[in-house]
Amino acid sequence: MLYKELCEVYEELEKNPSRLKKTEILANFLKKLKHEKHLEIIYLLQGKTFPDYSEKEFGISEQLCIKALEKSSGISAKDIVLKWKKYGDLGLVAENVIWGKKQNTLFSKRLTTEKILENLKKLPELVGKGTVDKKLALISELLTSASGIEAKYIIRTLLNDLRIGVASGTIRDAIVEAVLEKNNENLEAVQQSYDKANDFALVFEKAIKGIKELHKTELVPGHPLKVMLALKAESIADGFERVGKPACFEYKYDGFRMLINKDEKGNIKIFTRRLDEVTKQFPDVVKYIKENIKAKSFIIDSESVGYDPKTKRYKQFQDISQRIRRKYDIDKLIKELPVEINAFDILYLNGKSLIEEPFEKRSKLLRGIIDNKKYHLQAAEQLITSDEKEAEKFYKQALKDNQEGVMIKNLNSKYQPGARVGHMLKLKPVENEFDLVITGAEYGTGKRAGILSSYTLSCRNEKTGELLEIGKASTGLKEKEEMGLSYTEITKKIKPLITSEHGREVKVKPKIVVTIIFQNIQRSPTYESGFALRFPRVTALRPDRTVHDIATLKEIEDEYKRMELKIHY
Repeated sequence: MLYKELCEVYEELEKNPSRLKKTEILANFLKKLKHEKHLEIIYLLQGKTFPDYSEKEFGISEQLCIKALEKSSGISAKDIVLKWKKYGDLGLVAENVIWGKKQNTLFSKRLTTEKILENLKKLPELVGKGTVDKKLALISELLTSASGIEAKYIIRTLLNDLRIGVASGTIRDAIVEAVLEKNNENLEAVQQSYDKANDFALVFEKAIKGIKELHKTELVPGHPLKVMLALKAESIADGFERVGKPACFEYKYDGFRMLINKDEKGNIKIFTRRLDEVTKQFPDVVKYIKENIKAKSFIIDSESVGYDPKTKRYKQFQDISQRIRRKYDIDKLIKELPVEINAFDILYLNGKSLIEEPFEKRSKLLRGIIDNKKYHLQAAEQLITSDEKEAEKFYKQALKDNQEGVMIKNLNSKYQPGARVGHMLKLKPVENEFDLVITGAEYGTGKRAGILSSYTLSCRNEKTGELLEIGKASTGLKEKEEMGLSYTEITKKIKPLITSEHGREVKVKPKIVVTIIFQNIQRSPTYESGFALRFPRVTALRPDRTVHDIATLKEIEDEYKRMELKIHY
């Protein structure tokens, strides 16, 4: 398939904000794609060349793209940077400079999607001496053969900034429209297949063969899986009303998710909710898994919690989060920042998927294979009850034990990877809290001169995947790094992600997720979301979360309505 054909689809998608129209455009494209040899082309619809479960990244910076554009267009890096400041989009710059180059009419090759995949797939594999030159050669080869529109999307793909507003739900719907009859049963079959595989090329291939083939999709230990997420509960009574009685109450641990995998050969892999593999960072956890879990193969959902090695008191997430990021001095960190694993669900056991089984059964199976050892690995603290007073007592004990609160679960519910479900709720004392992503920032003045100290926050439109601004936060951080999460630390993380600058304001790649506490929500025409947070305050950096984990527009709207009801009644 010619790459130009795909670029024309990108253009249509970018011009049409309607999800229904995007689905129609994608479905028409997929009807053509199903006749192609390389179904992996579907990854390019999300600006990727690997399945969603893959951690591989291109590792390409704006500066390397500028060098590649300079090499392939003959225009100086200085002029390219000037155009970048004007357009605010390096993709548009690429379109402009490649379209205008003299060699444009002398192409001997026409770019294919297969060639794009071939070159881009090589990028993550390049390491060591000469890596930059090798990457530059691969990118320049594509840009030299590219037309303007092709150059635009090559650069945007490399920078993970496709700007076409296609979420995984839209691709799912398009697959159904393209190769199956459009109905709820088929939608659910495609979704369930994707939930298990995390691979749209595989799902598309199965969908082409029919719904029976989709139902054959299996979980694979060792492949990262999107975890199931919870909605908020307002109280114990609200929790019972929504999940039913009796209900399961478990501690909501103040840590980070770990999806623990062991395959039939005994290989152990640990993934975060971001789908990052962290097995090497946690050799202590691997040891606990070997010692405390008795089963041939499994996929277990758990929470890793830090504790003080001297007092044994549990620590907050922020204190322990550096263990996810650090890849050196591991032995030292194990002693200084030990973790305890609290297992609360099991998705796969000894060759069999369990996600369709009721939670009560999964929980019993999980507890049957774990040898509990406090401060190493144990099953989550649990209470099954219909009694509100008993549940309230359990909740207070969780807070006393320095945990965030409790999870409230329906005993008959299945496990839905990647979904935010109503049959699993979280109850915490702080209601007014969201995880949001930083999409912009502003340099401070006075003592904060040179430091990015005000941050533009965005939520996510769950239907289109688009990020929508919802306010700015400039409080909650420390002035000095030794005091905790500081303006300086956030500034260091933001600077490599800056895509454009206008005076003191910068636009930022949506990579940094933060927890925000606020007073309330109000309607606002100022921000794209239509809402604004009053008195927002940054309380934590969340390296374990991605843009897919942030609050959705629907959650913002629901919280706004709930607050409005409180005011009126």
